Amino acid sequence: MADVRVIIQRDSEREERVVTTGTTAAALFEGDRSVVAARVAGQLRDLAYELADGDEVEPVGIGSQDGLDILRHSTAHVMAQAVQELFPEAKLGIGPPIRDGFYYDFDVAEPFTPDDLKRVEKKMQEIQKRGQRFSRRVTGDDDAREELADEPYKLELIGLKGVAAEAAEGASAEVGAGELTIYDNLDAKTGELCWKDLCRGPHLPTTRAIPAFKLMRSAAAYWRGSEKNKQLQRIYGTAWPTKDELKAHLEFLAEAEKRDHRRLGNELDLFSIPEEIGSGLAVFHPKGGVIRRVMEDYSRRRHEEADYEFVYTPHATKSALFEKSGHLDWYADGMYPPMQLDEGQDYYLKPMNCPMHHLIFDARGRSYRELPLRLFEFGTVYRYEKSGVVHGLTRARGFTQDDSHIYCSREQMAGELDSLLTFVLNLLRDYGLDDFYLELSTKDPEKFVGTDEVWEESTEALRQAAGKQGLELVMDPGGAAFYGPKISVQAKDAIGRTWQMSTIQVDFNMPERFDLQYTAADGSRQRPVVIHRALFGSIERFFAVLLEHYAGAFPAWLAPVQAVGIPIGDDHVPYLQDFAAEAKRQGLRMEVDSSSDRMQKKIRNAQKTKVPFMVIAGDEDIANDAVSFRYRDGTQKNGIPRAEAIAEVLDAVQRRVQV
Repeated sequence: MADVRVIIQRDSEREERVVTTGTTAAALFEGDRSVVAARVAGQLRDLAYELADGDEVEPVGIGSQDGLDILRHSTAHVMAQAVQELFPEAKLGIGPPIRDGFYYDFDVAEPFTPDDLKRVEKKMQEIQKRGQRFSRRVTGDDDAREELADEPYKLELIGLKGVAAEAAEGASAEVGAGELTIYDNLDAKTGELCWKDLCRGPHLPTTRAIPAFKLMRSAAAYWRGSEKNKQLQRIYGTAWPTKDELKAHLEFLAEAEKRDHRRLGNELDLFSIPEEIGSGLAVFHPKGGVIRRVMEDYSRRRHEEADYEFVYTPHATKSALFEKSGHLDWYADGMYPPMQLDEGQDYYLKPMNCPMHHLIFDARGRSYRELPLRLFEFGTVYRYEKSGVVHGLTRARGFTQDDSHIYCSREQMAGELDSLLTFVLNLLRDYGLDDFYLELSTKDPEKFVGTDEVWEESTEALRQAAGKQGLELVMDPGGAAFYGPKISVQAKDAIGRTWQMSTIQVDFNMPERFDLQYTAADGSRQRPVVIHRALFGSIERFFAVLLEHYAGAFPAWLAPVQAVGIPIGDDHVPYLQDFAAEAKRQGLRMEVDSSSDRMQKKIRNAQKTKVPFMVIAGDEDIANDAVSFRYRDGTQKNGIPRAEAIAEVLDAVQRRVQV
């Protein structure tokens, strides 16, 4: 039998090895149970892949991103097999890995119930223990159609093979753009076929190699993500390399559920999304309104200090404005349908503020002495999000952006980007977020305006500004808007989730489309550069992020009620009301609980509403002209003179610290 030479690549180490023809990748990494696949010449392969002469082979560990995807996709196959064993009439959709898990879509007569999911999970455990082998085989289009004649959605995917498959949700995981493959689940002992699925792979060697999984929930989902298609039933699950990692993930989800801004918004009486108004359109209640106002007021003050000028623009505009900006060419799907306000004239609700800001710049002649001109607006915009993606305040249909547009010369651009990014990061830190990395989104080659040279210049300017911050920079190829590249600030919250926060975009193209000009020092007419910047992104979304970050326990400066007076008895109410009046005169937000509830219940109520300071008073406190503090963590400090007590609350507010 002939020998073949292969090169094993492990991190930076390369090892040449001679093996016999027919040796598999599994044999190459025998003994290392963490290896679940191999990357050969850059392509992911099953461990059953037979090595060829000259192959460069890299092990794929189960803990790597590719390894996790393979684990989760393999578990999705096991779930689909379990569903069809329990519900033989179920037709298969797609089952890709997703972040932290997987799903599979099914066409079934009735939606899955929680009891159904328990049965499916139990059946999956049985299949996992059987140790069925995942076996790949190549097939032709006609043979695949014959084998899968009873699976209408698979037949449709076969017809999508090629470039079109990439545009179909999840289709590329099934058929790709090359040869068709089917994966058979084979009995570990007899080799008999147990189940099969159209799939690109790769997969784990056997079902027994799936260490830990759990089904999470079911939901309705349109086939291939289009509302024009049939609604299927989707089952979500999660899978991890160890039981400990699965347990940690479930604990994380439980904590995230406790922090869900929709739940906290209701419990703390902050906001609601009434059915009568519509999905994605929130109303803020008085306490939520306080938080939002304080957020906005602080941001407004900081912007004033940084020489921004405030502007206001209407909610709707004639279609010609968005034709000029290019939004009707590139962004029409994200805009609400037009309204006929004048005969023969379409008006659109604005999805962004920038075209109107360009008109403000262009309202009169501009001089180089005015640059950089920094325009700022809390501008409400409207975007037509599909019902399936609307999610509380984090993905809404109507929201307010803290939008600014900086008009500067080319020579000012680098310095402006540097100071702007520093301003953005420092302001986010003031709100309690301090764990960041930066993401640079570059040109989408299929969706852009302007020249390659302009894109290269603006992208490099952003790259250099990012480099001065000393933060990790992650590339996002093709993720830019059609008019310019962007840097987005990615912030981690208290439980480690990453949220996209501020965005900064460099734009050479809108000044061309709007013919924006200023008079330079030499008297010539020049084009400004536009820097688009949203610091919060949207106030509603930032509100939700902070609500979840703090789990509703806002620091005193943001808390809707900063202190609540709790009298030991009814006789102590007037004393606390007088204390509260003094606190209010000094700018604090304080209430007194004068209800008929017992003191302990009043304390529990204050804890439930997450008030930073509980101010307690009884006979001894009144005699000493003092109060006692009870803090969120249950600790207490007694006999604090009134002036010192107010000073402590003021200090926490002014320093923006958590108590």
